[in-house]
Amino acid sequence: MHDERRRIEERAERLHNQRIKPAIYAATVPFEVEAWQAPGEPVPFEEAAAAPYEPFAMDTPWGPPWGTTWFRMRGRVPAEFAGRRVEAVIDLGFVGDWPGNQAEALVHLTDGTPLKAVNPLNQYVPIANPAAGGEQVDYLVEAASNPDILANDFAAPTPLGDVLTAGDRPLYTFRRADIAVLDEEVWHLDLDVQVLRELMRELGEHDPRRHEIMHALDRAMDLLDLDDISGSAAEVRAALRPVLSKPANASAHIISGVGHAHIDSAWLWPIRETKRKTSRTFSNVTSLADEYDDFVFACSQAQQYEWVRDNYPHVWARIQESVKKGQWAPVGGMWVEADGNLPGGEAVARQFIHGKRFFIEHFGIETKGVWLPDSFGYNAAYPQLAKLAGNDWFLTQKISWNQTNKFPHHTFWWEGIDGTRIFTHFPPVDTYNARFSGEEMSRAVRNYAEKGGATRSLAPFGWGDGGGGPTREIMERARRLADLEGSPKVVVEHPDAFFAKAREEYPDAPVWVGELYLELHRATYTSQARTKQGNRRSEHLLREAELWATTAALHAPGYAYPYERLDRLWKTVLLHQFHDILPGSSIAWVHREAEAEYARVAKELEELTAKAIAALGGGGPRVFNTSPFDRAEVVRTPDGAPAYVEVPANGSAPLTDAEPARPVTVSGRTLDNGLVRVQVADDGTLSSVHDLRADREVLADQGNLLRLHTDLPNYWDAWDIDKHYKNRYTDLLDATAITVVERGPLVGAIRVERAFGKGSTITQTITLRAGSPRVDFETEIDWHETEKILKAGFPVDVRAPHSSAEIQFGHVQRPTHTNTSWEAARFEVSGHRWVHIGEPGYGVAVINDSTYGHDVSRTVREDGGTTTTVRLSLVRAPRVPDPEADQGRHRLTYALLPGASIEDAVAEGYALNLPLRVADAAGAPAPVVSVDGDGVTAEAVKLADDGSGDVVVRLYECRGGRASGVLRTGFPLASAEVTDLLERPQEPAPTDGADAVAVELRPFQILTLRLKRATTGR
Repeated sequence: MHDERRRIEERAERLHNQRIKPAIYAATVPFEVEAWQAPGEPVPFEEAAAAPYEPFAMDTPWGPPWGTTWFRMRGRVPAEFAGRRVEAVIDLGFVGDWPGNQAEALVHLTDGTPLKAVNPLNQYVPIANPAAGGEQVDYLVEAASNPDILANDFAAPTPLGDVLTAGDRPLYTFRRADIAVLDEEVWHLDLDVQVLRELMRELGEHDPRRHEIMHALDRAMDLLDLDDISGSAAEVRAALRPVLSKPANASAHIISGVGHAHIDSAWLWPIRETKRKTSRTFSNVTSLADEYDDFVFACSQAQQYEWVRDNYPHVWARIQESVKKGQWAPVGGMWVEADGNLPGGEAVARQFIHGKRFFIEHFGIETKGVWLPDSFGYNAAYPQLAKLAGNDWFLTQKISWNQTNKFPHHTFWWEGIDGTRIFTHFPPVDTYNARFSGEEMSRAVRNYAEKGGATRSLAPFGWGDGGGGPTREIMERARRLADLEGSPKVVVEHPDAFFAKAREEYPDAPVWVGELYLELHRATYTSQARTKQGNRRSEHLLREAELWATTAALHAPGYAYPYERLDRLWKTVLLHQFHDILPGSSIAWVHREAEAEYARVAKELEELTAKAIAALGGGGPRVFNTSPFDRAEVVRTPDGAPAYVEVPANGSAPLTDAEPARPVTVSGRTLDNGLVRVQVADDGTLSSVHDLRADREVLADQGNLLRLHTDLPNYWDAWDIDKHYKNRYTDLLDATAITVVERGPLVGAIRVERAFGKGSTITQTITLRAGSPRVDFETEIDWHETEKILKAGFPVDVRAPHSSAEIQFGHVQRPTHTNTSWEAARFEVSGHRWVHIGEPGYGVAVINDSTYGHDVSRTVREDGGTTTTVRLSLVRAPRVPDPEADQGRHRLTYALLPGASIEDAVAEGYALNLPLRVADAAGAPAPVVSVDGDGVTAEAVKLADDGSGDVVVRLYECRGGRASGVLRTGFPLASAEVTDLLERPQEPAPTDGADAVAVELRPFQILTLRLKRATTGR
């Protein structure tokens, strides 16, 4: 037989695209269209319905950036359409090749009922099937003209990312608004040919099945009447039926498909637009569920459900009905799909608590899995936190984006820092927007790393980010691929069903230990520093408000614990931990609003804390310590004077001026407090930090060296920092002024001022306080650089085989060498409040109050000693997607802690982030709880969410070793129970009858205790 592949394949392609597809709609009549441009922000339906509309013609430009245009469409189904499937077809003028993040619309009936969305690849709205003919069709269509920020692949900065800078030039040209007859036979033929052509192309050129499909297509095209596509479609389909009916191989891979519409809660659009995106996509999904009984849709992010519940009650009711029918599957059990590295431990716990509770309360469903397909790496505390929230499985696919190393597994057990394991799956289709194309099906099988051990994988399908979600075409492809020779088998089912089958067939799956580090998007630890600082400060202010509100509820008669306000504030912070807000990868509008929101959160939390402390009664200044560690340090009095105080953990003490063992002395540019001696060089760096307790020099070279690097990654400017950034830099060694600003005896401080670059300045106050070896660098930056990153480095004279960086409820150790590509790829890593390096007998920590990105490297000097350098990433200057990212003023503090153990680093991390608070209060109520036992740390103290008045305490082991201790209560204790994260009792906790609970913890274990008071007071 002659090789005619080229002729046949090109023939099938042309007839498919140029003849079959255009015939899908057999007849059309246009709507009569009028338009009204809403001024400013979106308006309610009622206002739009009453607005003055003007005639609008097709092929007319419309839609300024971020604008809303309402279209009134009127038409009548022609009598000749009777008995046919009739739809509205609306093309807003869609652009580009990405179906998300551009023009979208929600179609309403004239009474305000939302029907369905219109999206680039989902342009139809059902009218009647079959039509009677003569039906009047009246719609009000809310169309959003969102700019395509992703156009040109982020090649250049754009002003379109903020309504304040985007201008008003129309972005789109309206192409079509018709009442149309869907020729179902032609539509199905299109799908038959599509599936076969795509499968054929993926099969090997010598595969008999490829040739069988090819010749079947050739014969079928002979039957296609080019003058009557509709009339010949059934015969063509019949010719293809035998080749579409051949069953898959017995050993074919099984793909569990689940509908999905990954909608970023903010990214290249603001939060206000996400609220509308969810309503549009969810309208599509519920409409599709009515068409396809076998359709199942998985949807995470309780926050988005709440938006729909509050703003679109009709859509909410349809979601509830779909959930009841089993076609809508709430998943994830988190408030949002949060960033996987940056939220604090307690915040991750609250993500699960608020997310799981929402689904339980509104649907009676307890989600069983963590659904995080798109976050930028995953911390090693997740397995324990997920299990404590009642989850059995974990899903992501983002690690497939690794820049260097291919992750070795798709289905595996993930083991966290405490030893907890959770069954985990990475879909080998490598997308969460699948459409069951031939290429995707082939890729899934080709990639699948568990061949021989397991046989199935998951594929989330549907267009995300405003693309409208799953479509009927995708569902039809799934049906054709259910049992088709040459293809994996596709079954549409609930993710829980997939994970149950996967775990049953692969119980001895391999184990991955530790963090799931993404070898990409490393700059998300640093970009948009003010957003990150707002998150860090909010997390700690929430801790303060809860602790002191609990104290007041226990000791102040008449005080009412602010349940609702704390709940609302937590949810605001959790929303902004979404994986494109907190990482700093959103447009300017998003970060402008985030910074304002954090300011409002801080103001309200300060008010709540002040009110709680005031409820304890006035009587003189006291010092309040929210840290779980006892503290003896210098604090500022209300008049600004320093005072040395000693305050118990989670408690308070009178503001008295105690005497530290040694005062601070200042001589020239040298600070000395008897614990450490710090010398500032002529260039403003540290020439020496001498640990007087250990009698050793801490630094191997210039300390606090500020280095300005050129920072232009290959792609994804706000997300990425590529390794070549290290090759070009300028050290900031020109100090414009060095001034002693405090001379002891409690505080010594030297201010260093610098100017550099494009008019940027940095002022640092180097501070040493009595009684503490910690050296603080209070930093003010006025930043005007572009495509740069500023780092602060500390070359330390220790031979550290690894660094330890704080993460959620513990820390991770990372090698300081680069023996393999896995270590070399970790040239920028994340940590929370501290990084520790050490050798046997001596360690040093670098503490911070707002940054996350850092790098650690190690070199050997000519004298044979080893220098281990820790560098904090302070601020970046990417230009995409926010051209003004990080521009302006920043205030932050970081610190060097010589002679530090891990527990010292933990304690000082809390101390720097939870400054002592001075306020007027009477008496000295006992701390709500106190803990005896090294390593046992109280992370949260609050009242139970159910309003019972029980006290909830979350403990964890902080050092990485076994710990035992006793938790003592500052109130009469009736009983104690161990609970899950949702505060549901699991088992009794041992009490000794003396208001105490015995605690035993394994390394990094998290333990939640519910403490019932012996009295009934609230």
